Amino acid sequence: MRTYRLRTTALAAATAGLALALTACGGSDSAGGPTANPAAAKSADKQVSAGTVTPSGEGVSAAPSAGGATGTGTATATPVKAGASGKNTGDTTGDSYAYSHPCSARNLTVKVTSPTGTPATVRVITVTNNGSTSCGLDYFPTVGFSAKGAALGLQATAPGGLGGAPAYPVRPGATAYAAVDLNPSGANGPVADEVNVLADAEHMPNADGVSLRLAKPGSVATPKVGLYRTNTRDALSAF
Repeated sequence: MRTYRLRTTALAAATAGLALALTACGGSDSAGGPTANPAAAKSADKQVSAGTVTPSGEGVSAAPSAGGATGTGTATATPVKAGASGKNTGDTTGDSYAYSHPCSARNLTVKVTSPTGTPATVRVITVTNNGSTSCGLDYFPTVGFSAKGAALGLQATAPGGLGGAPAYPVRPGATAYAAVDLNPSGANGPVADEVNVLADAEHMPNADGVSLRLAKPGSVATPKVGLYRTNTRDALSAF
């Protein structure tokens, strides 16, 4: 099992502006983009809220997004340059390449799900790499919450004391999973109907965040988010 070091600077910087920036990304089951005015689309799926983001002017969105529709991003492969020895510096689909190439929001699809058998307060965020090369994510997503379009001012806390690889690698076509517990203590708290996700606060601006509609609203109190993992089961144990 990999461990990852905690990135505190980006997380702190994202806290102040994330909720407001992400709330503007979309409404109920909608898809948003990395601009201030993302497009919206309805979805009939009550268990999965998903979306993608694309750069302004390209039409459909393709990266972290806001709720039910899933778009497709454009992937641009970065050529591998030859080193002094004349050999390629690395495989563009391997983990080592991902460590030095952060994921671009335009190549990601973000979803929030309520897997069968998980606690009622838990949701699972998935981030899929639609690009043709590997890329690296921060070790966990930045997650906030909204109710009726208004930010609740609450942000999920991540594990501390981490160390290890420089990024969480996501190969082409692969998906990273992160669990979020809205109310681990069962305390009283405001009810959220949206979860606001920034897949990588270390390398992405707040505008690349998405607002994903929760199929079932839930009370939020001292929320926490786990580390990215390769499947739901591991994500649930990575708080």
